Amino acid sequence: MADGPNATGRRKLGRPFTRLWSAYAISTLGTYFAFNAFSLILIRILHAGAAQVAALSASGAAVGALIALPLGPWVEHRRKRPVMMAMDLMRFAAMLTIPITYGFGALTFAQLLAVAIVVGAADITFTAASGAYLKALLPREDLLTANGRFESTQWSAIVLGPPLGGAAFALLGPVATVIADAVSYLLSALGIRAIGAGHEADAGDRATTVPEAGDRIRDRSTGLRAADLVAGWRHILGNPALRPLLLNNAMVSGLIMAGEPLLSVLMLGPLGLAPWEYGLAFAIPCLGGLVGSRLAPRLVARFGRATILRVAGTLRAVWPVGLAFLQPGLPGLVLVVVLEMGLITTISVYNPVLATHRLEQVGPGNVTRVLSAWSITTKTTIAAATALWGVIATVTSPRFGLGLAGALLLASPLLLPRGERVGLLAEHAPDPVSSVG
Repeated sequence: MADGPNATGRRKLGRPFTRLWSAYAISTLGTYFAFNAFSLILIRILHAGAAQVAALSASGAAVGALIALPLGPWVEHRRKRPVMMAMDLMRFAAMLTIPITYGFGALTFAQLLAVAIVVGAADITFTAASGAYLKALLPREDLLTANGRFESTQWSAIVLGPPLGGAAFALLGPVATVIADAVSYLLSALGIRAIGAGHEADAGDRATTVPEAGDRIRDRSTGLRAADLVAGWRHILGNPALRPLLLNNAMVSGLIMAGEPLLSVLMLGPLGLAPWEYGLAFAIPCLGGLVGSRLAPRLVARFGRATILRVAGTLRAVWPVGLAFLQPGLPGLVLVVVLEMGLITTISVYNPVLATHRLEQVGPGNVTRVLSAWSITTKTTIAAATALWGVIATVTSPRFGLGLAGALLLASPLLLPRGERVGLLAEHAPDPVSSVG
């Protein structure tokens, strides 16, 4: 079943979307230019081990998600564009503190953790607000194309960012990439501001504040009730097409990201790769992300959304177990590239299809809370898995931790929807214009 006449992705989506897309491209390039900057600073400057690297990733994500919990319902009642700008400026200010303290010789693990928490909370809030804004900005038939372009932009940034960032780290010092990342958030905020408050998307924003039937939402002037904080999860868990996808996404994201600090330690430590080689090992496979994100609309048009989610969701689970067999030198580098290429290609097909389906399944009165709940669930799972795998790697070895995560990932397709529930993905998406529940 095709998802609409826009399946080929060639349609023009208008100047406001182009400005939003450009802002996203700038901040995403900055993020991947500073790819694993905190891990590199910890390992190379503060001489931390696997446990501290994992602790930073886990604690920053977990506390950031906790802080973001009340922000989802709060953002639901507000215009999304100013919220997005505020989150960009918050990330800019937080990241800028790192080069300042480094210059005075006062950079510490505690400060990196505090910055990670602030950035983590702002990331979740920005993502939720931008999802609601995108749904108001574009008609339903354009959402898959838009999400495919965001996905393609992300992988383009990963192709360019890590090797350039690795070179900048080596040539300009450890905080050069952090400064670039901070500036990218400032430029993103300016780009979002350029969209203009008078655009019709702001009227669409106001539509997202309409309460859903049965929801107890206070007026913005009277604050939030406890029920508002769990409304996003209530919506997801009550939707048979979303519930298994959230569980699968949390498991896959948690296990993949739990292995990232271990892979960093293994490649930059025992395997002896230089920072630029480390960046290159992740840049080349991202070409697969460009291919996959461009193929996603065509594959959906030919085979249907349910089939693509099922097949791509299964294939992305088979690659990471091979990371346990990395060896020093060129053979190890080649193996990383091959495994990451397979993983990234299948992920880049899966992600825009999932993002589009998720937006279509949510009525306009609940978008921000659902996206916040989704992000918080994923990030807290990542945090818990990262912390646990840090302990496992310390007790055993990073290689063993990578192998265990990869083996468990092989069971993740069991959580994907199947049978009649797969049909729900294609047949029961509500109309985002007329539905409020």
